[in-house]
Amino acid sequence: MHLLRAGTISVSDLARSRQLYERWLDYETLEAGEIDASLAASWGAPGVAGARYAVLRPASRTNIYLRLIEAPPVPGFVPLVTYGWAALEFCVRDVLAVNERMLDSPFEIIGPPRRIAGLDAIYPMQVQGPDGEVCYFTQINSDLPEFKLPRAKSFIDHLFINVLATSDMRATQRWMVDHLGFGIGREAMEIVYTMLAKAFGTAMEELHTISTMVHGKDVFLEVDQMPDAAKPRPRHAGWLPPGVAMTTFQVADLDAVAAPPIAAPRVRESALYHGRRSMTVADPDGALFELVELG
Repeated sequence: MHLLRAGTISVSDLARSRQLYERWLDYETLEAGEIDASLAASWGAPGVAGARYAVLRPASRTNIYLRLIEAPPVPGFVPLVTYGWAALEFCVRDVLAVNERMLDSPFEIIGPPRRIAGLDAIYPMQVQGPDGEVCYFTQINSDLPEFKLPRAKSFIDHLFINVLATSDMRATQRWMVDHLGFGIGREAMEIVYTMLAKAFGTAMEELHTISTMVHGKDVFLEVDQMPDAAKPRPRHAGWLPPGVAMTTFQVADLDAVAAPPIAAPRVRESALYHGRRSMTVADPDGALFELVELG
């Protein structure tokens, strides 16, 4: 059972972004409409009430979704240098073929395909969308000893890991274990992280600390320790953060969640909820975790 349910992106032009993800990622729109006031309130974002949104899924029809919500751009927002949801990672069949497609697309390639020392199981690349959203496209070659990794069933398939940027990685790990019941996969790894080096203007060979969170053998979160120069993400009052705004997870029992919700749980319809209860909590840096009860 996958805990990861959806990634949400704030976009300045919903029609453009829908076309972008449908055309270049082969995603299909399942649902479109306007965010109702109670859902916006559950995120602590009353300004989002009435905003247009769309829910998309991959060509494989795997029920892990991408949600786009129209929002005004935030002046001064720069990807990869703030705390919060930093990136969405999709599994793909052939990363070199995806790279060729992206060369002709509106996505900017910010990290061409590159093998990572000590992680032969994966072959990733990274792009940036028009609203500062960062997407990883990762070819999975094999499982890791402690993890079971998905294999793409379509050219670009579903999200399988979302990336969280933190001011204190270990404190955020403890918060997720204690409040959400997530497990720690790899507690800490030191890697060359060229995207962060470029974003902060530091040496390319500099090592950065990352970790993973798991549910059984399903690894579904990367947690990054951000450099000292990182800052809180700017946002409009009453709105969701820009870029990757939120991640949605499935949990067995909302009543077992120890973190206080922004608003009381409520049964919701639509593609992400299917008549189940949901609520949203915030981590120590304010990143939004939307939780949907399996029921």
